[in-house]
Amino acid sequence: MPLYNRRPELPPILPPPPLGLADLLARVRQALQQQLADSYWVVAEVAELTAPRFVGAHCYLTLTEQTTDGRGTPLKAQARATLWSQRYQQLAPAFERATGQPLRPGLKLLLRVQVRFHEQYGLSLDVVAIDPSYTVGELALLRLKTLRQLEEKGLLERQKLLALPLAPQRLAVISSPTAAGFQDFVQQLREAPYDFALTLFPAAMQGDEAPASIRAALDGVRARRGQFDAVVIIRGGGSRTDLLAFDEYGLAAAIGAFPLPVLTGIGHERDEAVADLAAHRALKTPTAVAAFLVDRLARLEAALLGYGEQVVALARHQLSQRHARLDHLGGRSRYAAHRQLDAARDALRERARQATLGPREQLRQLGTSLARFRHQLPRAARRRLAREQRGLRQRGRALLSRFIRHHRRRREDVLRRRFRLQLALERHLHRAELRLARAAAVSEYLTARPAPPTITNPSPAP
Repeated sequence: MPLYNRRPELPPILPPPPLGLADLLARVRQALQQQLADSYWVVAEVAELTAPRFVGAHCYLTLTEQTTDGRGTPLKAQARATLWSQRYQQLAPAFERATGQPLRPGLKLLLRVQVRFHEQYGLSLDVVAIDPSYTVGELALLRLKTLRQLEEKGLLERQKLLALPLAPQRLAVISSPTAAGFQDFVQQLREAPYDFALTLFPAAMQGDEAPASIRAALDGVRARRGQFDAVVIIRGGGSRTDLLAFDEYGLAAAIGAFPLPVLTGIGHERDEAVADLAAHRALKTPTAVAAFLVDRLARLEAALLGYGEQVVALARHQLSQRHARLDHLGGRSRYAAHRQLDAARDALRERARQATLGPREQLRQLGTSLARFRHQLPRAARRRLAREQRGLRQRGRALLSRFIRHHRRRREDVLRRRFRLQLALERHLHRAELRLARAAAVSEYLTARPAPPTITNPSPAP
């Protein structure tokens, strides 16, 4: 048999025994404590902040940072942080004194943090120091820049100048159809005693695609703006980071330049987005928007009812005044009628008296006129006769002149006719003489010519 070295048989490699979750997380905590330094200076943005509600309470923060991984894919880093009560009482007043503003969401801070890991609560950061010189974060700077651009173009106040109808009932609603805020809004309007016509324009209300989606919905409303009284943009509650879409300049500019009043109810009690500042009216929640619309109609209804009561009261007062006026005028008219009747009776008596005197006066005037005419008639007849004689003489002279002219024309006409007849007669006689002369010549010629011989034809033999 050949000789060769026999390899020793190795024992089989067994997998490590399974660990409990608590053991695994304990090892993670130990590894972090061994590998990481005691504290680090970290630049992060405060996305959410829960301030202490009473003395001795702690401050809880959500820190975020937008970055990219090795392949260029956008990545949002996020971690919980805690400002314990004693440190908060030291750091918060110092930060406010140094920067002029309190700790709030949207600030980008430079913090010194300690990494903590607990098996039950997971990874968190303990804030041990804040550098006040690193004040406003990129979100706040971008928000401030956006507000300045909107103000330069007049888009922050343009919506405020639009007149919201007294009874806005035809509403274009921009929201997510599955959002709880939209359902609450619709339910509250349905429970109101007024009729609202709602038209939903679906849009994404959070995430990177939210601004473009809301702008597209606004474009859809603009194409049908004659059908609506106002636009309502609503969403349910969410984290502070979900509101970043409503700080985008394009969305705020589209809201500020929209031709219809825009009402916003984005769903945050403590935060105000740039879109809220550019809108006609900003309310905190969708239910607040619904309550505002219902209250506006209720106040309009109350005003109309009050005006109706005032009109009724004024009409009754006017009627009572008119009745009193009619009674007064009736009394005055009866008194005036009696006075007019008395005056008419007096005038009738006076006319009757004058009627008896009038014929006598007329007869006397007629007699005077006849006597005057009797003296004037002979003179008038003589003047008339003289005028007629002068007229006859003038007409006789004119008739004689016309007769002489007519006689002269007739005489000239007779002479012309006689001359023409003599001339025609002479011509006729001359032609007759010529015919007679020719006839005599012909007859002489015929008598002087010898007679031709007579030729007889012999009869044929039988």
